[in-house]
Amino acid sequence: MTETVRYRDRTRDYYRALGYPSDYVWSRFDTVPFAPLAKPLSEARIGLVTTASPPDLGNRDASGKRQVWSDAISPAPARLFTGNLAWDKESTHTDDRASFLPIEAVQHGAAEGLVGGVAARFHGVPTEYSQRKTMEIDAPQVLARLRADGADAALLSPL
Repeated sequence: MTETVRYRDRTRDYYRALGYPSDYVWSRFDTVPFAPLAKPLSEARIGLVTTASPPDLGNRDASGKRQVWSDAISPAPARLFTGNLAWDKESTHTDDRASFLPIEAVQHGAAEGLVGGVAARFHGVPTEYSQRKTMEIDAPQVLARLRADGADAALLSPL
């Protein structure tokens, strides 16, 4: 029989085990900050967003803090850095870059007419434990980059 793992309970217990003085506070939105597509998906340009870092960890500012970064989808990167992220490294791996940055799958969808096209760049978002930084700094930067790329929608692929 398979045991159900309650993600929020497991996360709360994990943070307590690390000694954090208070439980993790989950983001909550009373109004959803999304909008319906203005055109059919078959006409929409898709932007890709991942939480992986560049292989050279070049997404750091002068103080060493990770920041939003972008790179071309062509040629697709062979790999990205994921060792700094929290995932079950005993049960799985991130050797398959396409599993968390599906460039080829979206390109195939464009070739088949499922989506209108793919933006020329993908964007990386640092995983931070600061909801304030995510909402006030990182999210607006990603949105501005997606808009600059002419993206009509974004596919978010976190690890």
